[in-house]
Amino acid sequence: MLNTAPNPIKQKLKKTALVLLSLYIMISTSLYFLQEKILFLPTVLEQDYQYQFNYNFEELNFETNDGANLNAIHFKAKNPKGVILYFHGNAGDLSRWGTIAEYFVEKQYDVLIMDYRTYGKSKGKLSEAVFYKDADLFYQYLKDRYNEEEITIYGRSLGTGIATYLASKNNPKQLILETPYYSILDVAKDRFPIFPVEKLLKYKFLSFEFIQKVSCPITMFHGTNDSVVPYASAEKLFEIAPKLKTNFVIIEGGNHNNLIDFERYKTTISEILP
Repeated sequence: MLNTAPNPIKQKLKKTALVLLSLYIMISTSLYFLQEKILFLPTVLEQDYQYQFNYNFEELNFETNDGANLNAIHFKAKNPKGVILYFHGNAGDLSRWGTIAEYFVEKQYDVLIMDYRTYGKSKGKLSEAVFYKDADLFYQYLKDRYNEEEITIYGRSLGTGIATYLASKNNPKQLILETPYYSILDVAKDRFPIFPVEKLLKYKFLSFEFIQKVSCPITMFHGTNDSVVPYASAEKLFEIAPKLKTNFVIIEGGNHNNLIDFERYKTTISEILP
């Protein structure tokens, strides 16, 4: 007679495969529906929060056409050499990033730095498109008050994609990128290699497309030990950037948050923001 009893090994393998498939689907679903919580790590400030910085500043609040409110700090240096429009990283709020931006105020530059929607005191619905629209709003604000050749666009981490987009649409003095990426899609592929992130991600920030249209000088800083935005992603961005306009400053041993501690960063900043 034929043995029709279930094969325990086959049953165990089938069960394991079903569990793994369920986990895969569950994680993929989470990546799609929770991607804003993974990508953006804002801290929220009360509307009556009082900023405290070491340099003179004006607090700004802009209302957008879709009803969002954007909070910003405009630092005013004595006898400014120009102005820096600074786009910060994906975590925190202006109470932290304003202090970081004071490094440039100390060098006698005005600095305008905004909180993205849902960050700090800023409110409004997020999408990739509104990141760009809000950036345009602040650039126009500066163009009404400064000559465009006085405007430096500075992006850090998440903000590098926004800064590169803005530089591709305008004619600032220069573009500075600290810990940039080829695209957020590229970073996601590195972090979640077995998932179809191309189809799951709503936020792609395609810096590699924008940078090819930038006409001003570009300076890129990246550390070789960056565990947040892989060094290889910045290297890919440099490879496609306009060669005669782009300087890639490699910080050996630098990680994602400590480039300012390296002499090479400080020296280069002093050269491009004299």
